[in-house]
Amino acid sequence: MPKRPAWRTEFGQCLVPGLALAGMVLGLNSANAQQVPELVDKANLRVCSDPANMPFSNRRQEGFENRIAEIVAKELQRPVRYYWLQQGMGFVRNTLGTGLCDVIIGAASGSDLTQHTNPYYASTYVLVVRADGPLAGVTKLEDPALKGRRFGIIAGTPPVDHLQRLGLVANARSYGLTLDQQDNAAGKEAIDDLVAGNTDGALLWGPIAGYYASKAAKPLKVIPLVQESERPLLAYRITFGIRANEIQWKHTLNAAIRKRQKEIEQVLADYGVPRVSIDSLPAERPNLAAGQMQE
Repeated sequence: MPKRPAWRTEFGQCLVPGLALAGMVLGLNSANAQQVPELVDKANLRVCSDPANMPFSNRRQEGFENRIAEIVAKELQRPVRYYWLQQGMGFVRNTLGTGLCDVIIGAASGSDLTQHTNPYYASTYVLVVRADGPLAGVTKLEDPALKGRRFGIIAGTPPVDHLQRLGLVANARSYGLTLDQQDNAAGKEAIDDLVAGNTDGALLWGPIAGYYASKAAKPLKVIPLVQESERPLLAYRITFGIRANEIQWKHTLNAAIRKRQKEIEQVLADYGVPRVSIDSLPAERPNLAAGQMQE
């Protein structure tokens, strides 16, 4: 679930003392951790979020994770409060780990960086092509029609492994992730190059692809990559991430997700998020590729 390559904080030195607490909260063995009281704020839904990470979140609360947070807050009858920090290295440690917020709205199921609620959606990497182009009928990367084509890729993401296996990397155009990346600019650039005819397709994480494809100047087709015969898997269940051993908080959030699932699904549809069946995916640890949430 790639989002950010690096981290930035607006709270500067106030995070440094919190690192000791991070070790206490996230690193305790299970026997001792069960004796630690939950740090969850009972008066507010305190969300750990990125201030410039569309379509997921931003400071103006325009992302789909912002809208989902509002839905959950309404169910819990408490206001949303944000702790803003750029996604990337140190994100979990400097947010959940410091006790400054209580939930990450988008976390890949199976990652050991957080405890997980039940998944509330699953998405996949996708191939984006021109809707009226010669690749519109492709359903998987193993299709012979892709030989010799030019693809926009994000360096370090799982689809690159498949392109290497299939001998499709030579003509790829790589969009590297930088420290000041905002609103998934690399994904937007990949879509812009596709529209301009500089590439024949773009391989992106589904929510990013769906969002920018819907805003493109020309009709594009978003093709979910769920038929690849070899690993790595390209689809992931997405959960709320919380601190380890906060069992009651997990139950509370699971109940809210269950009651508001239809509203959550409508938000995902509004943002063009490609979805796959949660039950169709095997349970395994996700590949934390470049740009994903880092400990």
